[in-house]
Amino acid sequence: MGEKRFQVVHKEGTLSSTKVLVDRETGVNYLFVGEGYAGGLTVLLDKDGKPVITPVGRYPL
Repeated sequence: MGEKRFQVVHKEGTLSSTKVLVDRETGVNYLFVGEGYAGGLTVLLDKDGKPVITPVGRYPL
C-alpha cells in the first residue's frame, strides 16, 4: 500500500486536539481541530492568506 498520503507534523492537546497535517503529494498544510465528537479541517494559511506549502520531501519522516 505504500506510504500514507498525509503526515502529522505537529500535535497538541489530548481531550481537545490540534494537528497540522502535510499532504505528501502536494505539500499543502492543513489544520485539524477536534474536541469530543466534533472536529474541523481547513487549509493552513500564511499571513497573506495563501496556503502554506511545504516543499515535497521536506517534512519529518
